[in-house]
Amino acid sequence: MEDSDSMTFRRQLLVVDENLGQEDVEALKFLCSDWIPLKKLETVKSAQDIFQLLINKDLLSQENIFVVAELLYRMKINFLLPKIGYTKELVQAELSVKGKVSEYRQMLYEISEGLTKEDVKTATFLLKDHLPKKHSTVSSLELLVSMEKQDLLEEDNLETLEKICLKISPDLLRKLETFKERKALKQKSKETALSSVRGFKESSFGNISIQEPSVEQLPRSHDVRVGNGFVCSGAGSQPPMAYDESKTPAEKSALYKLDGKHRGYCLIFNNINFKGLGKRNGSQKDATELQRVFTWLGLDVKRYDDKTSTEIKELLKDWQSSQSWKDRDCLICCILSHGKSGMIYGTDGCLISIRSIMAHFTANQCPLLAKKPKLFFIQACQGEKSQQPVYLETDAHDTVLLGADAQSSGFVSSEQLTSSIPAEADFLLGMATVDGYLSFRHVQQGAWYIQALCDKLCCLVPRGEDILSILTEVNADVSRRADSRGLRKQMPQPAYTLRKKLIFPIPKELPPSLEQLQ
Repeated sequence: MEDSDSMTFRRQLLVVDENLGQEDVEALKFLCSDWIPLKKLETVKSAQDIFQLLINKDLLSQENIFVVAELLYRMKINFLLPKIGYTKELVQAELSVKGKVSEYRQMLYEISEGLTKEDVKTATFLLKDHLPKKHSTVSSLELLVSMEKQDLLEEDNLETLEKICLKISPDLLRKLETFKERKALKQKSKETALSSVRGFKESSFGNISIQEPSVEQLPRSHDVRVGNGFVCSGAGSQPPMAYDESKTPAEKSALYKLDGKHRGYCLIFNNINFKGLGKRNGSQKDATELQRVFTWLGLDVKRYDDKTSTEIKELLKDWQSSQSWKDRDCLICCILSHGKSGMIYGTDGCLISIRSIMAHFTANQCPLLAKKPKLFFIQACQGEKSQQPVYLETDAHDTVLLGADAQSSGFVSSEQLTSSIPAEADFLLGMATVDGYLSFRHVQQGAWYIQALCDKLCCLVPRGEDILSILTEVNADVSRRADSRGLRKQMPQPAYTLRKKLIFPIPKELPPSLEQLQ
């Protein structure tokens, strides 16, 4: 029986090897370089060689093949997962416990995927005085490996890589910044947790000895919350406005209630393939990240891909009349599509006004959501399409060539934008761009606005920030971005009729790692 199991295990690895090309093998080598010495990796010719090295390191066995599943997932080769008994969803569910690839290695791999051949040539030229004279870089992964070999790149030394990204691909800086922010938060959490137990250091009382507990031994439900980017050590370290039972009635009344057993629903309409309009490449990544982030925030996510205008309206009517809202605290609706001023497209090429979408959930139309916050995030152009730069697309559909400022109808004041939402309380409309302007979407990494929104929610919710403060940070993030030539910019704009502060309760789990998302 054991021989049969071993044969099955080896056969699974062989099937994976047969479906991987040389570039895939190079990616495997890079992702495994934290576990296997570079000298050994230099001798690798195939995925089989890597699998054997992993077996020798006791990282891979017939009882535990997860490391191969994780590597395939990181490389986005999900069609091979069933060959070894996994699915994408199963891998995602087990990553937090079984994952081996470090966040640092993930971040570098994501950056390598965003570098074009021209970017690599430019980076190699910039580093000419620091790399070996005979050095010849062919791929982005080889460039990063060379930088590590020359001590130009390591987890605590990212300055050189930052300068390169700033020069040739400012958009990739976000990945570095996100990694550094997350690392700083974890370090702060660890330091605060350790400082909170200094009083427990080894001491004695008679014949009794008290040992200092480790961070892992600390009870999460009492003095210290560790691992989600925020640490509570006594009452004084709670976020200033976080909703909890210790608040006075006046303090509670200043916040929307978001502590129910069922927090709310997040509806995601993700349109990619259109009749007569361009395909929105990169939108799947946006939808998946939104799904992960809002699930982390405690909402039940319902996702709808490629819906016509009629289907969207029918779904909105169904949700409008749903009795589920009775026990829910809020509604969040995210729409990813092509658009025009004040409208979005269904996949049939027909327009729907944003105002009519939101009007389904007014107090008159949906009484069970009365006095509850209703948040809408719209990723769509609100003006004509400009000339498409490399790796960038715009969420418009026209072929009109605009000037470098990509402006079609001028600046719209916040008063004008407010008229797009129902004249009732408790609504928030987050637009990726102001009216008349383009919104940009990277065909591999997703939309600037959605990526910034997910990043800032993960970073700032654990700090107890309210939604308007978070959206201000989103504005700042997106406004700093530009295309590879620095010619195209974007400015999001929120409008709202909220009556109270909206602060999401701090999840107990770690924020979802954006590097893991597809």
